Amino acid sequence: MQVYRGMDIGTAKPSPELKGRVPHHLLDIVAPSVNFTAADFVEVGQAAIADIRRRGRQAIVVGGTGLYIRALLFGLAPSPAGSEAIRRDLEAVAEQYGPEELLRRLAAVDPVTAARLHQNDRVRIIRALEVFQQTGIPLSRYQQEHGFAAAQYDYLKIGIEVEREELYCRIDERVERMFADGLVAEVTRLLEQGCLPGDKSMGSIGYQEVVELLAGSIDLAEAKRLIARNTRWYAKRQLTWFRREQEIKWVEYPKSFASILATVIAFLEKERNHVKSPIQYPGPVPEPVP
Repeated sequence: MQVYRGMDIGTAKPSPELKGRVPHHLLDIVAPSVNFTAADFVEVGQAAIADIRRRGRQAIVVGGTGLYIRALLFGLAPSPAGSEAIRRDLEAVAEQYGPEELLRRLAAVDPVTAARLHQNDRVRIIRALEVFQQTGIPLSRYQQEHGFAAAQYDYLKIGIEVEREELYCRIDERVERMFADGLVAEVTRLLEQGCLPGDKSMGSIGYQEVVELLAGSIDLAEAKRLIARNTRWYAKRQLTWFRREQEIKWVEYPKSFASILATVIAFLEKERNHVKSPIQYPGPVPEPVP
């Protein structure tokens, strides 16, 4: 969501001070009215990585959306182009019967995909239903046949482990901080600039609940509660996704920062012969972390 211009507080974009110290890419590149997809992310992400590597540097991909990371590394499973007519019909179903009806329909035809999506993830639910209605084939079958076996890059995946109690406390603190920093004003401005409640950007956690708050459907306390709850659910789904990936090196935060650094530097030392310019890093190379 950090690709969207004007969506700063709810997406926790890095501060100007941090961006001044560490170059960041793919921030503020599209308007919030754009339906930015995984395919779009792959296109701009690969271009950014190519640019970074041409300068003799290594790219660090940071994020928690497993689908987008997998797409960047392995490409997307082939599937039919979208159908505007089908999408409109499904949007109408969601408006009339609620998002849970869409998820119920998806579970009936593609339980594998339905099991990993939350009912509020309307864009991906509609896309999965769209694929099935066009082809009679579940989206999960396309993905299974793709295999995601041939990576386009040498890579190292690191997962940051946080104790659940601390994670939930950090989520609660983040929700309060977003409102204190002006989340309601940010959403109000986006709506005034022409964003619609049905836009993909406005359906993300934090923005969707504030849209409901501004519409008078819920009060401030309920908006905060829902954002915290939905964020916890999202974090749980993230962990479920990444726990299935055996290749991830898990490290405890903040206890193992030295281990994170040692693991990364050891990987860069191993890979330095694969890039034209030497990889630069501070200090000696520690022993690899088991």
